[in-house]
Amino acid sequence: MNKIRKGDEVIVLAGRDKGKRGTVSLRKDDSHLVIDGINLVKKHTKPNPLKGTTGGIVEKAMPIHQSNVAIFNGATGKADRVGIKLQADGTRVRVYKSSGDEIKAA
Repeated sequence: MNKIRKGDEVIVLAGRDKGKRGTVSLRKDDSHLVIDGINLVKKHTKPNPLKGTTGGIVEKAMPIHQSNVAIFNGATGKADRVGIKLQADGTRVRVYKSSGDEIKAA
């Protein structure tokens, strides 16, 4: 079970974007996330008349390792760790480690 999922609001813990918040838009693989507005790079693109694209410099969000982000707890306004809690009916839910509150699915 992935502790950070698509749609979660996260805060960056390390790197040049430290302290910024964003929403997870894509899980690249088991350990990398693409977050809206975080880890932006400038990509130089060539024009392609067959596809109808113009050339120029485009900003693109690149993947960031999940160890460099933490889930954002709106109740406390801080970063938090994620725990897994087993319910009575056998389902597993994600909870905040600090408070034990359930993390709502986005």
